[in-house]
Amino acid sequence: MKNIKKIIALAATVILTCSSLTACNLKPGSDKKTITVFNWGEYIDKDILKDFTAKTGIKVNYETFSTNEEMYEKVKSGTNNYDLICPSDYMVDRMIKENSVQKIDFKSLSNYSNIDNKYKNLSYDPKNSYSVPYMWGTIGIIYDKTQIKDKLDSWNDLWNPKYKDKVYMSDDMRNSLGISLKRLGYSMNSKNKNEISKASSALIEQKKLINPVYVGDEIKDDMRNGEKPIGVIYSGDAAVLMNENPNKYEYVIPKEGTNLWFDSWVIPKNAKNKEAAEKFLNYLLDAKVNKKNVDYIGYGTPNTKTFDMLNDKVKNNKASYPDDASLKNSEVFTDLGNFKKLYNDAWVNITAKK
Repeated sequence: MKNIKKIIALAATVILTCSSLTACNLKPGSDKKTITVFNWGEYIDKDILKDFTAKTGIKVNYETFSTNEEMYEKVKSGTNNYDLICPSDYMVDRMIKENSVQKIDFKSLSNYSNIDNKYKNLSYDPKNSYSVPYMWGTIGIIYDKTQIKDKLDSWNDLWNPKYKDKVYMSDDMRNSLGISLKRLGYSMNSKNKNEISKASSALIEQKKLINPVYVGDEIKDDMRNGEKPIGVIYSGDAAVLMNENPNKYEYVIPKEGTNLWFDSWVIPKNAKNKEAAEKFLNYLLDAKVNKKNVDYIGYGTPNTKTFDMLNDKVKNNKASYPDDASLKNSEVFTDLGNFKKLYNDAWVNITAKK
């Protein structure tokens, strides 16, 4: 949903090659195979792309996006053919309903057995036909304990005039409107026009109260630079910062609850190289490969064999692996259907306000 440096309009492309068919143990002609992967920014260790090409000879064009909506519009436009994309839960649900993704051949994914059963057959893909879980996490508040002496534990803290000019908000529509809804005691998936209007008004009022700055994946660098001491952040990004400086940062899941999200791989309907995409997907499910990713990006893994390989410090990090009590009021985002226009209109109004 991320964890993740914002890509400002340009997608990075990585084209990786294998020099020898014999060394790579390839079938004839497979050196010509290329897949195009569309993923969140800073959401993979790029050495994995090189390693995959070296082992298989399959080239990887790698592009990035910064929000689900950005990804959706680009895929929907049909101007690019992607073989593998990584949307979040509610967007997976939407794309399945719109018949824009295709079923995965799970027989070709020998490493799929590494995925914990509790991450299968989830609400956005109940028959477990179209998606493979990649990472999971939450959104919450991170703050610099050397500057903020109070114990932050509520979304209300982001409306406290005491913290004027000290707060980063998320520039993701679902995140910020979801936070405002949750703060008011409503569902993050509300389809009630009045509730959405109140949440929108609260975000506009917040601008007057504390003058927050809306940012995306660059929040890690912004927090490192000490530009502001409080921010809305994805759990994996928080885990990275806390690992770098454990005495400085604190990450909290507000007591009102938050978004529990799941990012999953899906194959678009118009993918040109489905078989090669599934080979790459199976490679990502390898426990050691997945651990390399987890070590790099800091998010929770649904891969049980990878989890077993993590050290106790990582396993006990409440940012990446919160306990059940911390998640009791949390919600998974769902597809809004026709009600997404209410959110879009509200978001346009919010972002237009100074």
